[in-house]
Amino acid sequence: MKKYFITGLIFLLPLAVTIAIIAFIVNFLTQPFIGLVSSLLSHLDLLNRSYLFLTPEQFIKYCSQILILILLFLVTMFLGMVTQWFFINSLLSLGDKILHRIPIVNTVYKTVQDIIKTLFVSDKNSFKQVVMVPFPRDNMYAIGLVARESPTICSQTVKQELISVLIPTTPNPTTGFLLMYKREDLIYIDMRPDEAIKYIVSCGVIVPESHLPKTAK
Repeated sequence: MKKYFITGLIFLLPLAVTIAIIAFIVNFLTQPFIGLVSSLLSHLDLLNRSYLFLTPEQFIKYCSQILILILLFLVTMFLGMVTQWFFINSLLSLGDKILHRIPIVNTVYKTVQDIIKTLFVSDKNSFKQVVMVPFPRDNMYAIGLVARESPTICSQTVKQELISVLIPTTPNPTTGFLLMYKREDLIYIDMRPDEAIKYIVSCGVIVPESHLPKTAK
């Protein structure tokens, strides 16, 4: 019985977590507009009725969320196209300069902007190289992702080149430690970043197939 329960749990838990995350994202994106769109759709006689096991209110809500997601996608695509135009691009540049001059706002805005450019626009190898590093002390190792070279002032202070490494925590890899190591202390390993994240999230249970120890025949 225990074996069957664990097997069912392994199947259902990832599915439940996936559904919960998707539901959270959908609600987060649609919540600001759901009231307006629902009130408009409620006037349509075709939608204002029960379908299967859904009440009229639930059916209108789900239709509203689908419609909002489609509109958000189209608006995002449209903004991506218009930003290519010189005039619009100039206005956005002006808005960008204004935001950079507003106290407090400029700090948050510039930080988020730099992170997005580094992750999605820059051609640098940030977070694309997996390493083993001594942590939390010598003779113990942790999986880390190479961010980039440490700030020049830090390297100059210790008179050695330092590399910034993000060490994600388990089971939540969105938090972690940002540490600076000497280049010779980094042990580069043949593992993709997504494999490393899976290994960390699973608390070491999920090991990439190519790195599994070979069983004796």
